[in-house]
Amino acid sequence: MPESLAYNLNFLHPLMMWSLLAVSGYGMFLGIKAKKTRTADAETRKQLIKGNYARRHFQVGSILLALLVFGTFGGMAVTYLNNGKLFVGPHLLVGISMTCLIVLAASLTPLMQQGNLIARKAHVGLNMLMVTLFLWQAVSGMQILNKIWENRPA
Repeated sequence: MPESLAYNLNFLHPLMMWSLLAVSGYGMFLGIKAKKTRTADAETRKQLIKGNYARRHFQVGSILLALLVFGTFGGMAVTYLNNGKLFVGPHLLVGISMTCLIVLAASLTPLMQQGNLIARKAHVGLNMLMVTLFLWQAVSGMQILNKIWENRPA
């Protein structure tokens, strides 16, 4: 693989993850709106239903799940291709943990569709933890990216 391509691949993972962090925020917004729709009085609910928030939350969540898993393994693949090894440290371990959290949260969907309140609360809690870790990942990832940038090929 050409050295310039290998170097430039280092930037694909951070760009994708920063985009997914924004998508996570949008998904959270839709989830809050879906809850307001579910719990609103009849008149307010009639207005909120027009926003299709629950359907949009499900769609954004599905896209987020797929791209987060892909982005996590993509980042690991690029690191391995460029270095011949993975650097086992907080950034990698938290990234894998985030992937597990979002998979667990998504797996609760059938139970939530059946009206299980505990599953709904667990879904929210797992996703809030995932977004909190995502914010930390953004900072630690920029530190890693800065090291890569400082050691760029001449």
